[in-house]
Amino acid sequence: MSLILPSIINSLSLSALYILVALGFAFLFNILGIVNFAHGAIYMVGSYICFQFAEVYGLNQWLALLLSIAIVGAFGLFLEKFAYRRFFQDMDRIVVLSVAIILILETTLNITVGIYPRTLPSFAPGHIGTGLVSVSTERVVALLISAAFLAALLWMVNKTKPGQQMLAISQNLEGSSLQGINIRRIAGMACAIACGLAAMSGSIMGSIFNISPFMGDYMLVKAVEIVMLGGIGSISGVIYAGLIIGTLDSVLPIVVGGAASQAVGFGIVVVLLIYRPKGLMGRELQ
Repeated sequence: MSLILPSIINSLSLSALYILVALGFAFLFNILGIVNFAHGAIYMVGSYICFQFAEVYGLNQWLALLLSIAIVGAFGLFLEKFAYRRFFQDMDRIVVLSVAIILILETTLNITVGIYPRTLPSFAPGHIGTGLVSVSTERVVALLISAAFLAALLWMVNKTKPGQQMLAISQNLEGSSLQGINIRRIAGMACAIACGLAAMSGSIMGSIFNISPFMGDYMLVKAVEIVMLGGIGSISGVIYAGLIIGTLDSVLPIVVGGAASQAVGFGIVVVLLIYRPKGLMGRELQ
């Protein structure tokens, strides 16, 4: 029990953070058809903004988190209006543009703060439990925050008018426009939500692990992996896939050890996609 309970909490907290990052990536792809390869770099920028406010300016950690979400969300609005909107439904140019954004953000961080890893202050230091059973408070808080954000996002998509408009756009862009839905407003909202989720995940992940200018590259791979496994167009599929990959990433390092755990985990995902090309709950990739 001393190992099982902490392992479960670690798996769930890591899965929840993976899911939020992947949902941000899937949001733009499902709704607007934008493959935002800069999503990982935005995740990285969010963690550094939180670090700047908390460590350099000495603000409260939670206030720094909220400021990071707000600033990166506003950056999402900027990206949609001045970058992605100009190349809407032009996949090739969107990919080139997102790669350029990655280079700009990573180079800027390298020049301004350097390449050395840093660690965000803990949001909830200490442990919960006594005796043989002890769980990191940081992991529990990460799980609770991620679950709350996920529940709020699902409620917004399924129960509010903007959320229903997002679903309509993802199903039929032209038909939604003919029904009077403001595509530009919804696109900006979707981009802001996606970037805000990335900033929140990056900030919390940075308090558990180190942050570096290249941390977004790893998370981008995880986001793409989760979206492909979950299935294109399926939010519930992203959740299930995030739970699977988060559990694999938590358990395999204990069983396999070292970098081999990542290769084994990716191999399992490849095998699943071979037998189910459309993912767990989506449509088949074209």
